[in-house]
Amino acid sequence: MIVTSRHLSRRNFQLFDSQSTVNSQHHSGATGIDMIYFKKSHMNQTAKSQWKTLDRFVEINSHWVKLIAEHLETTEGKTVEYWRVERADSVVILTIQADKLLFPSPMYRPGVAEATLDFPGGRVPAEATPAAAVPAIIKKELGVTESAIARLEPINNIGWAINSSFSNQKLYGFVAELHPTATVNPEFIGAEYPVTPDGIRDLLKKLTCLQCRALLLEWQNQDNFRF
Repeated sequence: MIVTSRHLSRRNFQLFDSQSTVNSQHHSGATGIDMIYFKKSHMNQTAKSQWKTLDRFVEINSHWVKLIAEHLETTEGKTVEYWRVERADSVVILTIQADKLLFPSPMYRPGVAEATLDFPGGRVPAEATPAAAVPAIIKKELGVTESAIARLEPINNIGWAINSSFSNQKLYGFVAELHPTATVNPEFIGAEYPVTPDGIRDLLKKLTCLQCRALLLEWQNQDNFRF
């Protein structure tokens, strides 16, 4: 469902204006989505790359994402309506054992309506560092514990903006090398690709996840990379 201002009712949004305090009524629907509607008002003007926020007229909160709609004033003085999302940063992990890249079983992705091959990945929990999120993600997707990780190295120390015009989400990549003797349940493995020129070439023919491809190529391009 696409939520616009005409979908909102007094049961599921809050009204704000420059003369009043925040309405104390709050509604969380069965979907777990909190809806907040802002009347046009004068808000504290904050710089957004030298653009000013004039007002926020929609805010929809859920466990996964916050959707925000605002009126902004550009550096040329033009007022534009802008929609954006705030999301937790994400981590993608190139997991290696015995010189092979390990992939979990392909997972269905509603955005593209099909199952896709992806490196292990997930969100960074609030108040956690990207590196601290790695063990739980690997355990969930490959079924191995933190003790199985022999080496963990970042691919990018500064988070990459995934879609800077629409989202504040940043991407962090890591290489996790598992101990050669660590046991990985075959039921968790969706694919294996050798870390060789031919193996990477074959993988790039199958890998359609842009974030996964970017981190794989960045890793290959690093000074300490060796086949």
